[in-house]
Amino acid sequence: MGSSKFPMRYVIVLLTFICTFVCYIERIGFSIAYTIAADAAQVNQTRKGMILSTFYCGYACSQIPGGWAAQKIGGRRVLLLSFVLWSLTCALVPLDPNRVMVLVIARLLVGVAQGFIFPSIHTVLAQWVPPHERSRSVSLTTSGMYFGAAAGMLLLPSLVKFRGPQSVFLAEAVLGALWSLLWLKYATDPPRSEHPKASAAGFGESLLPIKGTQKTKVENGGHSIRTPKIPWKKIILNLPVWAIVVNNFTFHYALYVLMNWLPTYFELGLQLSLQEMGSSKMMPYFVMFVFSNIGGVIADHLVTRRILSVTKTRKLLNTVGFVLASFALMALPYFRTSDGVVFCSSVALGFLALGRAGFAVNHMDIAPRYAGIVMGVSNTAGTVAGIVGVDLTGRLLEAAKTAQLDLTSPDSWKAVFFIPGLLCIFSSFVFLLFSTGERVFD
Repeated sequence: MGSSKFPMRYVIVLLTFICTFVCYIERIGFSIAYTIAADAAQVNQTRKGMILSTFYCGYACSQIPGGWAAQKIGGRRVLLLSFVLWSLTCALVPLDPNRVMVLVIARLLVGVAQGFIFPSIHTVLAQWVPPHERSRSVSLTTSGMYFGAAAGMLLLPSLVKFRGPQSVFLAEAVLGALWSLLWLKYATDPPRSEHPKASAAGFGESLLPIKGTQKTKVENGGHSIRTPKIPWKKIILNLPVWAIVVNNFTFHYALYVLMNWLPTYFELGLQLSLQEMGSSKMMPYFVMFVFSNIGGVIADHLVTRRILSVTKTRKLLNTVGFVLASFALMALPYFRTSDGVVFCSSVALGFLALGRAGFAVNHMDIAPRYAGIVMGVSNTAGTVAGIVGVDLTGRLLEAAKTAQLDLTSPDSWKAVFFIPGLLCIFSSFVFLLFSTGERVFD
């Protein structure tokens, strides 16, 4: 691996793709296993929402620390440690809907551990990937999330049916351990010479973690002490950063609501069994996988051929993706067949994934040196969206039941899908107004 015919940066991108694939098998796996176990134990929707959202509380707490740790000690090391921690938690914790405190603590731990992953990935990719390859590299890496969710939706309901909900935890732990071994064996820090444009692009060795006492040569042959400071104030007050933050919030609000509540919508809203739906239930996430990579290829083509500037490319793909997704989200509760819901959720998630070629790559455009930090800040917002959206959905459905609305009625689900739809429209305007593809942070 890493030969001249297959450069090492491609190995890193492939490994980060597998990383996000495994992470999202874990997330969709818990949603499926817990939903089935909780429904069997007659757990109400409010408690389900609370348990499902607990992961995101832990996830939110470790986003910015994750970016800081990746900046200081290296994304490669942080990524390995986080994977080992969440895999061990999955292996050791029992899935019992009645042991609420055990599940809360376990989901908090898994959330904290996984919160370090995406800031670390962005730090690693900023070190390894040249600017003209970033869109498709980030798109391929993040498409692992959707491929993992698709694989989870296809395979895990059958695993639950034949081996029980606990088997999902054990399968996830094994996958986590296998990826950790691959990363430990093959992942390395990049040399400056890995790509001929590395030095000019400002990535590679110059973006590796720097110890406070590290010396660097200066023109007169002497040495100076380099103590890089993270520009926290500039990051927090920067409008292009906020454009990313707002869109990250909206993207994850829609994604996490669908990921955590779509199984309930199929089971209770449409009275369908996930085990009996066959391969159709994984289509929304498979479409996300395809559209994510299409978005990356289109973005790199537009930039490399100089058809559009980086700024216009990011804004175009973000706007098209989010606006079309908003229409599909708001139409979803009016579809009352499995094929209709699968189609509508596929369109929504597919175009949201296309939009990631806008805001999700923008971290490395504006701040390649601090990509992990900016990712940590924006992903904190995305995680807050998970906490708010997943918990709020449970409360909205419980309120609908209190108002004597049947959960099979479209009226019970309108607010659930209208909220992310409207957020998509708002966020697309924010990105159009305030984002940039130019480097903002030195």
